[in-house]
Amino acid sequence: MKRVLTVAGSDSGGGAGIQADLKAITVLGGYAMSAVTAVTAQNTIGVQGVHPLPVEFIRLQMESVISDIGVDAVKTGMLGAPQVVEAVADVFRSYLVEIVVVDPVMVTKSGDTLLSDDARDAMKKLLLPIARVVTPNLPEASVLSGIQVKGINAMREAARKIHELGPRFVLVKGGHLRGRAVDILFDGENFQEYESPRLDGRNTHGTGCTFSAAIATLLAQGRSVPDAVGEAKHFISRAIAMGIPLGRGHGPTNPYAQVLLYKDRENVLNEMEKALGLLLEARLARLIPEVRSNLCYALPGALSYMDVAGVPGRISTVGDRLLICRSPAFGASRHIARVVLAAMRKDPQMRAAMNIKYSKDILMQCRKAGLTTASFDRRNEPRSIREREGSTLDWGTDMALESFQGFPDLIFDEGDVGKEPMIRVLGKNPSEVAGKVIRIGMTGI
Repeated sequence: MKRVLTVAGSDSGGGAGIQADLKAITVLGGYAMSAVTAVTAQNTIGVQGVHPLPVEFIRLQMESVISDIGVDAVKTGMLGAPQVVEAVADVFRSYLVEIVVVDPVMVTKSGDTLLSDDARDAMKKLLLPIARVVTPNLPEASVLSGIQVKGINAMREAARKIHELGPRFVLVKGGHLRGRAVDILFDGENFQEYESPRLDGRNTHGTGCTFSAAIATLLAQGRSVPDAVGEAKHFISRAIAMGIPLGRGHGPTNPYAQVLLYKDRENVLNEMEKALGLLLEARLARLIPEVRSNLCYALPGALSYMDVAGVPGRISTVGDRLLICRSPAFGASRHIARVVLAAMRKDPQMRAAMNIKYSKDILMQCRKAGLTTASFDRRNEPRSIREREGSTLDWGTDMALESFQGFPDLIFDEGDVGKEPMIRVLGKNPSEVAGKVIRIGMTGI
């Protein structure tokens, strides 16, 4: 087990700082150790008080841990004063710490200042030159680079300027960008982009702490910097997607989401098997479209089609019944998985969907069964979406949901040139979706 030390402030609310770091390191399989730089009184709304610890006691914590237990990687968070930055950098040099990840914490999400101007200068001069990776967000990158960072090109320029201060890698985080959620990694020669779905939840307290702690842990475990950043990006995206709605402000991210990812996989597959059994008992062949059907069910906080279970080879027919040749598996569908992922962006509870044949008669049966409907028109699809592989269903589902009050039972479109019209039945779980499909089939008898 690799040993990871975090040097940062304590968050009494448990969402950021030392507490967030310890959770992330532990969940990722590291042995977490800490040196506390300050004790704060804070919650989801803001920081009500900060009590810095004496510099020599901060140094003593670090030396006590490193001299006995040893360390494979360290990360820094809230340091506060220039004397603290100097002491931290001195200890790292004295003990020849090789992997240093610097999260240049300057301001809290609620706007409270956590790093003095003198400390920023000390960080540039003493800490960044020994950093393996530095992870500024856009406001922090603006301060460290001296330029206003508001877009991708400015992120690249800021990364260049920060790299000149000495770190081997600069990761400029784009969480404050509008539009694409892109982080940019620079190694002094090449840029690498990491993009994830933009998540609109307010429970993002501790995002930077958790992300940098994950990077440090993965580096300690032998990952290269680009690989560690990529894996940590997935880790923090999932933690945000399953953020915990606590307090009246910004609730914390959920590092335990990584554990739930594996814990829930068996439950998802079992629920799929149960729903498919219901479908096999009914006579539903006439509801299967030419391209065949699929039933999908996503993990909580799903981010990609690999987090969504479906039927490999799709659902076909034999006589008047359905034919399912293989057991459900994750990553078995992309098209219906996209519908599920788009639905989850509006309501994280809506984690299942199945496509069935469209006709005016079947649509009438849906309405007779008491199901609510929403629709989109493929002819209105923007050219930029049409040219991007696999984006139609994302766009179409978003359009249908945007124009509907509440959440519909199904979404349909009437097709376009070369595109079969289709109905997609939605629900919170696959048994609910299967029940709706069976109701549609029974209404037509």
